[in-house]
Amino acid sequence: MLQEKIKTLAQQYASEFIAVRSHLHAHPELSYQEFNTSAFVQNKLKEIGITFTVMATTGVVGVIQGKNPESRVIALRADMDALPIQEENDRPYRSKNDGVMHACGHDVHTSILLGAAKILHELRDSWEGTVKLLFQPGEEKNPGGASYMIRDGALQNPTPQGIIGLHVHPGLETGKLSFRKGRVMASADEIYMTIKGKGGHAASPNLTADTVLIASHLIVSLQQIISRNKNPLSPSVLSICSIQGGHTTNVIPSEVKLMGTFRAMDEEWRFKAHDLIRKNAVGLVESMGGEIDLHIDIGYPTVDNDPAFTATAWQQADVFMGKENVLETEMRMGAEDFGYYTQVIPGCFFRLGVRNEAKGIVHNVHTPLFDIDERAIEIGMGNMAWLGATVG
Repeated sequence: MLQEKIKTLAQQYASEFIAVRSHLHAHPELSYQEFNTSAFVQNKLKEIGITFTVMATTGVVGVIQGKNPESRVIALRADMDALPIQEENDRPYRSKNDGVMHACGHDVHTSILLGAAKILHELRDSWEGTVKLLFQPGEEKNPGGASYMIRDGALQNPTPQGIIGLHVHPGLETGKLSFRKGRVMASADEIYMTIKGKGGHAASPNLTADTVLIASHLIVSLQQIISRNKNPLSPSVLSICSIQGGHTTNVIPSEVKLMGTFRAMDEEWRFKAHDLIRKNAVGLVESMGGEIDLHIDIGYPTVDNDPAFTATAWQQADVFMGKENVLETEMRMGAEDFGYYTQVIPGCFFRLGVRNEAKGIVHNVHTPLFDIDERAIEIGMGNMAWLGATVG
């Protein structure tokens, strides 16, 4: 029985791919600089006997053919880049690269996909179709490595019927998975504004265009775009996270810079909001005597899990894990460039529990103390292999 074979091999190979994760965690590389990580992945695929191609500079696409390889094609995806964070964990596999850390679990994702690849390759006479393995760069940095992988043909020759990706979930107990149909993660765009005006002495504001005051009004005003224009049933967030201007107590600066992020779950509202932000900002700043340079850096689209494809993957996860261990995940305003894939083909992005309170493994992603319960490696490997072999 395929299910039992996969579980047996996942258990058998778990220690090997825990070691892989430890190696990757100790040697993190930033977005679009994953040269050693890519070489490591390529060598592991060679050891297993899987053919692959390199694209998007450091991306790797492997192909495993089962029986009747043209009958179905499914893609499995992992990301490889780390974050500019100084690790504070005291572990044997602590990052050896100062200021760089796998604080979002991409080392886990890559290790799991390599483990699933080994299982699927070994059992290739026991399942039908073709599985494409996508190891992508640059998930953490615009424009997102997924966009480069798609550009370079990762979803072509052959084109998958769907794509599956997982992400560690530090709020979910190890041994659990969580799925959600439809919109699950938000789009993310970066906003950069420079307000310019005549500076001068703070004692004579009438002779200036007070850029600090203008910036203050603008920050408050922008919030009304969300509260008064969007559908209240569709989540959306606009946060101004940086204000830079002035250097002393008695000089009104001639320039103030603002930076922030805009997130949405609806692509139509997303771009309507961009127009509203521009119109509001220009009108307000000019009405107060200033000028504004505004740039919206278009980021990742919404991750929209195909309902039918996700339902199939969810059902198969129930079979593999037991229904009691597969939950519905929450909608999140965080972003993921997996959304690019879901714009092209049906996708399913699910969560893997990595939390273990007894071991103190409770810290969130993107923090210096993030870590995982290593038992999640075996669970992730098995599930990715099972979904790759049965969904579609």
